[in-house]
Amino acid sequence: MHQATYTGQQTVLIQSAAPVPPAPGQVRIDVAYTGICGTDLHIFHGAMDGRVTPPTVLGHEMAGRIAEVGHGVTGWATGEAVTVMPTVSCGDCPACAMGHTHVCHRLDFLGIDSTGAMQSSWTVPADLLVRLPDGLRLDHAALVEPTAVAVHDIRRAQLQPGEKAVVFGGGPIGVLIATLAQHTGADVLLVEPNPRRRALAERFALTCTDPLTTDPSAEVAAWTDGEGAAVAFEVSGAATGLTSAVDCLRVRGRLVVVAIHPVAREVDLHRLLWRELTVLGARLYQREDFEEAARLLAAGDIPVDLISTVEPLTRADIAFAALESGDGVMKVLIDCRSTEGHEPA
Repeated sequence: MHQATYTGQQTVLIQSAAPVPPAPGQVRIDVAYTGICGTDLHIFHGAMDGRVTPPTVLGHEMAGRIAEVGHGVTGWATGEAVTVMPTVSCGDCPACAMGHTHVCHRLDFLGIDSTGAMQSSWTVPADLLVRLPDGLRLDHAALVEPTAVAVHDIRRAQLQPGEKAVVFGGGPIGVLIATLAQHTGADVLLVEPNPRRRALAERFALTCTDPLTTDPSAEVAAWTDGEGAAVAFEVSGAATGLTSAVDCLRVRGRLVVVAIHPVAREVDLHRLLWRELTVLGARLYQREDFEEAARLLAAGDIPVDLISTVEPLTRADIAFAALESGDGVMKVLIDCRSTEGHEPA
């Protein structure tokens, strides 16, 4: 088999390796597609070398079919279409004891802390598998993981039908959050400076605004007759996005911090105090989020046109460059079975 291996210094090499037979309790998956996300780009740039030890195989957004089942594994069979919830918790830390295993103190995130999915064969614990609904295409199923992030964010916000929600940042996660917020019955405004990303979001029937030409806080004030939004999702990772998100909230509004901010940010605590705002962190997902994400994709409720392009595993470096270009590219998939690039069907 082949695997895309991050070796440091913005380098991904394609290497040959023998498939790893499944140990008891494990399964081996023939990986079909693996997505590249912003975290993968951070790793590629060396920003996470304190946590990621090269050489390592990246990737945690994937779909494929079971190739082998290890001893003692029940309920799974070869040929079944699956995705993987790429989080292994320790089971005995304070977070796990509270039932919050997705924020385990010693979390092993596959594709970051250990071997990931950017390879043609991947062996993982069977209890990480999530069954894919019949009829869901495997390239579309590679969107289950980022969709699960958005599902979790909406749940954390406790978003209600009829509420007004503002999403700051129109990348894949921002668009998914905005789409699901609208699906929930909320009124949604997406704030994104990139015109190509705005144009794509508008194709998905999302209302967008450009923060470079319009003050988001003033626009939200006009939109809500001065009340402010019930929820603001900060997905931009920018200081200006965080400031605007706080400014646009109504009394007892909820700020949901989704983006990973690379440095500490200043927050207007007077505004938080004066309006009794609630700040919520939203990290990763739980199993019910993954299962709901798969159901939503199978039902056609998720915009699969987020997939901009598909590259073969042998062109993983080109795939990273495409996403890094920022030229309106949203989601790039790697076809772990193919040696020839193609556009998504």
